[in-house]
Amino acid sequence: MTSVSVIDELKKAQILELLKQGKRIDGRTLDEPRKLKIETNAIPKANGSARVYLGDTEVICGVKIQPDRPFPDSGDKGLFICTAELLPLSHPTVETGPPQPPVIELARVTDRGIRESHMIDVSQLVIQKDKSVIGVFADVVVVDQDGNLFDACSYAATAALLTSKTPTWKMVDDSPSIVEGGEKQLPVNTIPVSVTMGKIGNYIVVDPNGDESESMDARVTITTDSNGNICALQKGGSDGFTQEEIIQCSELSVKVGAKIREQLKLAQQENR
Repeated sequence: MTSVSVIDELKKAQILELLKQGKRIDGRTLDEPRKLKIETNAIPKANGSARVYLGDTEVICGVKIQPDRPFPDSGDKGLFICTAELLPLSHPTVETGPPQPPVIELARVTDRGIRESHMIDVSQLVIQKDKSVIGVFADVVVVDQDGNLFDACSYAATAALLTSKTPTWKMVDDSPSIVEGGEKQLPVNTIPVSVTMGKIGNYIVVDPNGDESESMDARVTITTDSNGNICALQKGGSDGFTQEEIIQCSELSVKVGAKIREQLKLAQQENR
């Protein structure tokens, strides 16, 4: 066993000992997320943007909105695509190069939570059916990684979309042309909120920080919409969850998600 793994095992033993006492390594209760701070208009030249601090995890998201070709099977709907990137400065383990599987998963989970909630009414993002639609592209960048990137990226992307403004286009000479003074808010139906829970031993913790993330046996990310309906779920890690634990996590996602959603609403209102 290497010195690194010995340290990891000692750290996990310490975390488990605290969990037995109903405590966590950073003093939170088991169902308590870290402090969330949301800053909108973080990138002035973007159509929408937000910087999110979830504890010591820092993420920034910029939204670009532009005309695009529709997908062949959905010519009556606009596009939404979310990408994710980890900067090498975000964590000692992050290297330059093509995105690794965890980063691809991060982008897909963030994208799916927003897409499956039907947050954006893409039916209103059509310039000309089957020919030209509006594409909404959210690019998420992790600046500082200290656990639970799924929620931090989701909150940043959601906050950026809530404060995004889209130009208006019309078809002129068979191509989209921008309408001066036609800028408006993106058509939003709901506010999705993801809540990630880690399983360490037999304990479930909300919003695992960096040390807890390294000690997790399994994790699950559950996204709910404004009505408290579950619209996306992603499980990870080598261990599993019992049916009772999944029910517990579902209830936690609704309860914790409702509080996070109020913060996202406030950020949206302050931006108007």
